[in-house]
Amino acid sequence: MEIKGKVLKLNELIDYQDDSVVSREIIRKDTGTVTLFAFDSGQGLSEHTAPFDAMVQVIEGEAEITISGEKNRVAAGEMIIMPANEPHAVMAVEPFKMLLTMIRS
Repeated sequence: MEIKGKVLKLNELIDYQDDSVVSREIIRKDTGTVTLFAFDSGQGLSEHTAPFDAMVQVIEGEAEITISGEKNRVAAGEMIIMPANEPHAVMAVEPFKMLLTMIRS
């Protein structure tokens, strides 16, 4: 489905799957990416680092995002920026959807 130039609801562009993390890349450029994720409750991304800042915008539900050992609860309508080269992890407190924007520098 072509999405460019159309008004769309983010939460309708991706569906949950039982016991899974689902992703859908929305934009991919040399300068960065925008990816939509749907996490079932209890699912997550293990601790890792990235060489550039990454902004998480929670679309629905709630997640626990850990940055350098500090746990943060992030709910629908909220965002957090994970700094470059800082270890971070994502865990679904309940089913949640997020938009991840990474800008390469």
